[in-house]
Amino acid sequence: MFQLIVVASAAVGLIALVAFIAARLLRARSSGMSIRMQVFLALASIVGAFAFGLGLLVLDRIKARAELVGREAALGEARTVAAIVAAELETDGRTLDDVATRFVRAPQASTQDGELGPHLALLTRDGAVVFASGRSPEEPGTVTVKVPIVVYGAIAGYTRVVKPTLLIKKTLADFAPTILVISLALGAVAAVAASLIGRTIARPIEELTRFATSVSEGERRAAPPLGHGREVMLLSRALDSMRRQLEGRPFVETFAADLSHELKNPVAAIRASAEVLTDGALDEPEEARRFVARILEATARIEALLADLLRLARLEARGLEDIGTVELSRCAQTAIDAVLAYAADRSADLLFRSTDDDHVRGDAASLARAIENLLDNAIVHGDPGPVEVTIERIGRDVRCRVSSRGAIAKGVRPRIFRRFVTTRAARGGTGLGLAIVKAVAEAHGGDVVCAELGPPTVEFTLTLPAA
Repeated sequence: MFQLIVVASAAVGLIALVAFIAARLLRARSSGMSIRMQVFLALASIVGAFAFGLGLLVLDRIKARAELVGREAALGEARTVAAIVAAELETDGRTLDDVATRFVRAPQASTQDGELGPHLALLTRDGAVVFASGRSPEEPGTVTVKVPIVVYGAIAGYTRVVKPTLLIKKTLADFAPTILVISLALGAVAAVAASLIGRTIARPIEELTRFATSVSEGERRAAPPLGHGREVMLLSRALDSMRRQLEGRPFVETFAADLSHELKNPVAAIRASAEVLTDGALDEPEEARRFVARILEATARIEALLADLLRLARLEARGLEDIGTVELSRCAQTAIDAVLAYAADRSADLLFRSTDDDHVRGDAASLARAIENLLDNAIVHGDPGPVEVTIERIGRDVRCRVSSRGAIAKGVRPRIFRRFVTTRAARGGTGLGLAIVKAVAEAHGGDVVCAELGPPTVEFTLTLPAA
């Protein structure tokens, strides 16, 4: 019963393994075969061939050993019968035919499998059969031994004993499930080893692929992951060299084009207002005040844009200037106070929670500015409702979560942390706030993501290594 359960379990496992491989191969026809799958197939082929060869070798050795044991038993029995027959021929002067007649009259014992025995034959010197019982030597699954009958130094005939190799069949039947289980165990070990090896090989490639994708999307500040192994390190250095090249002239040209586009509207507003004032609007106080207000508004937008650009360029060029151990909750409180200075009507909507252990290594002013930008983004973009700021320690990281009601437009989602991406230019937005948050996070060895895109909730998560 136990043997049957083992065989059934092994068969089910083998079927599941074959189905898994077949499904992966079918999927590989359209999406390509992954490195993990290639490593698995290679190891599975090697281990499978080894297990199959080992099983054949073990079964062959068992079969040879069982045949040897059967032949030795048959030889001993044949020698005993030959000695008995030779003694009768010498003592009583009987012939081989007389001895054969006595064998025919003697009662026959039954073997364990119900067949007549012994499997014995008496042969003349010429090989003619005088007496035979039991199996034929031509039957499969038997071993045959022939021993001469020596009377007074001469060969009077032969005794032939035929032994069934039931032991061989029984031994093979007993060992087959064990060999099957061992083969499946080796296959499972190969699968685990292939998974570990494939992950070790594929992980740095996947990380470098994500890095290359981020570079192609304009995120050229962060260095590529180094990984392990000479080949991966060489690839990382090549990609880093490419990134530094992309930070050169093509990036400057793109940056200049974006900046000129952002400055176009406020400069045009100043020019149009100045022309109207020159054409006679100065003589009308109401009109003059309206156009002067437009000039001041456009000037303020240009100043905000240049200030943010200067702050971002300084952060990317110099990195952090004043590094120390700071409490992120204090930085958040500084940011909240700054926001309430121009949005006092939202004071009741700001909810702040923090844990005790929220120390990080970094620049307090930069971190406060990043959190202020997140709050400003939530207040201006979000729908009416509470804005929650939560700071918590999770493992080796400290996270600042800023959530508000609302939703991010689908067209903005892929570019939300890029420069000059804004949906509130009419209200003074420069499109650099979240880009500054991204630069501050990366300068501190952390990251910022939009964890929830809404509706109903938009949540930004700033993650920094704990001090």
